[in-house]
Amino acid sequence: MTRKIFAVSLFVSFVAMSTSGLMMFVIEKPSFTMQMHPVHKLFGLLMIVSVVGHLSYNYRALLQYIRSKPVATAGTFLVCVLILLYGVALNNAIPETIAKPLDELAREAEEKGL
Repeated sequence: MTRKIFAVSLFVSFVAMSTSGLMMFVIEKPSFTMQMHPVHKLFGLLMIVSVVGHLSYNYRALLQYIRSKPVATAGTFLVCVLILLYGVALNNAIPETIAKPLDELAREAEEKGL
């Protein structure tokens, strides 16, 4: 039963994360991103918990997949792309004069439940 709950939670959180992420990608307005942020953040946390549960039940199958050279190569490539994009994002700092007011507005919006 727990396995089924993790599977359904993973599916629902994937739908929520992908749709909210796509909407934020298409509607490029900071106000809309702030509006969707609570949904995206909450289902992101649910997705993490669901993935951990799903992986705990399917650990052996995952290890078998990784033993395949094409799968290991694709996984290594994707991890390298992820690290590269994290590096680019972290080195692309937003100027303090812009970041500070944005952070303050976001904090205010979250406090008001927006």
